[in-house]
Amino acid sequence: MENVREIVLDTLLALERDEDVSHRLIGNVLNKYDYLDVKEKRFLKRVTEGTLEHRLEIDYYLDQYSGTPVRKMKPLIRCLMRMSVYQILYMDAVPDSAACNEACKLAERRKFHNLKGFVNAVLRRISREKDALPLPDREKDLLSYLCVKYSMPELITKEWLASYGMPMTERILSGLLEIHPVSLRISELLSEEEAERLKKRLEESGAKIEESPCDPRVLLARELEGAESLQDFREGRLTVQDVSSVLAVKAAGIREGDLVIDACAAPGGKSILASELVGETGKVVCGDVSQGKTDKIEENLVRMNRNNIEIHVWDARNPREELIGKADVLLLDVPCSGLGVTGKKRDIKYHVTQEGYESLEKLQKEILTGAWRYVRPGGILLYSTCTIRGGENRDAVKWILEHLPFEPVPLKELPAAVSEGVLAEKAAWQGEKGEWECSLAQLLPGVLPADGFFFAKFRRKTDANLGEE
Repeated sequence: MENVREIVLDTLLALERDEDVSHRLIGNVLNKYDYLDVKEKRFLKRVTEGTLEHRLEIDYYLDQYSGTPVRKMKPLIRCLMRMSVYQILYMDAVPDSAACNEACKLAERRKFHNLKGFVNAVLRRISREKDALPLPDREKDLLSYLCVKYSMPELITKEWLASYGMPMTERILSGLLEIHPVSLRISELLSEEEAERLKKRLEESGAKIEESPCDPRVLLARELEGAESLQDFREGRLTVQDVSSVLAVKAAGIREGDLVIDACAAPGGKSILASELVGETGKVVCGDVSQGKTDKIEENLVRMNRNNIEIHVWDARNPREELIGKADVLLLDVPCSGLGVTGKKRDIKYHVTQEGYESLEKLQKEILTGAWRYVRPGGILLYSTCTIRGGENRDAVKWILEHLPFEPVPLKELPAAVSEGVLAEKAAWQGEKGEWECSLAQLLPGVLPADGFFFAKFRRKTDANLGEE
């Protein structure tokens, strides 16, 4: 694993330099080193992702045991120490001695001979005391305790405590750190018999399969070497899509023959599911803001054998005249802070700021102001985000009802497991409650086996003029 550790180190250094977002960079690294055996690739992925995921906790321990604060360490040494502490604390299969020794070798190989003793001393002390490492006092400083234990920045944790209280916040934080299975959606075009045969093929491939309690067409797969290698994936019978996204599309009530517009569509999962639901007599028109994003949609719809989808490069804030008033259903999955998917995109949480929140909320309102015109009178708007923030979710619902010609539509047909999870969220929510609550669902990690996700359903008032705002 010596060379693999060096690849992990270089990947973490690239992320320190903000060369790319973590999930994309890690994917590119795995592709570049595809010649590594399965065990080495698993090690590479787990150490890189785990180090990122637990970075605040790891930095806290390093600051307790190192005379040099983490922020003042050389970038290479900082990354090396973090990845080594992660192995010591979270990887039972890696002997502590191996993590320490390999870190010292790497420091020396990368020309930090004079710091080898420092690296060795700090890591071995953490190794000796790892069963009793100090955390902030929970009783005296609950916020600091939660931030360190669950490696979540203060801005996020503080807002969740205010919204949900301590028990639910800790449940969310813990849920985000759980190991996430791969979520696979079986095409709606397959019969029940074909779907059962597909499940058997997955099990025969060595994957451990569990049906999602939220949707029988979604499978939670563990020990899967990569969906791309599966014939069912390559031939369009199966795709990677979280159940939360599936639930949002199905909650819209799409029917055969509908015209569906997906205004912020990349990478295309919702558009493809919608195209299966509208059938050959219906149509999906979708788009996103750049050619790169629409190329990804195109790649996925070709693989899934969908020919009733029309793709455009567009800015969702600027509606296309020929589509105004035409949509039976508008799917509006707006850009958001992404806090519901930090269990998959590990570095998102470290980049949030109050200014960033405000900028996103402004953009969301601009998209809503432009895109709502696509909906015909009596048609449906399904608003969604992959975040857990009142400002981007519940406040957006109130804004829609105050500023746009829509009324809330109750979500009546959610699966029982989802309804129970939504009720648990609503019971914990500390904010304002209103009649519009029946039209929305906030899915929370730790409560449901799904990404943190929000969706709300509205119907355009039939007496509203197409041009009014």
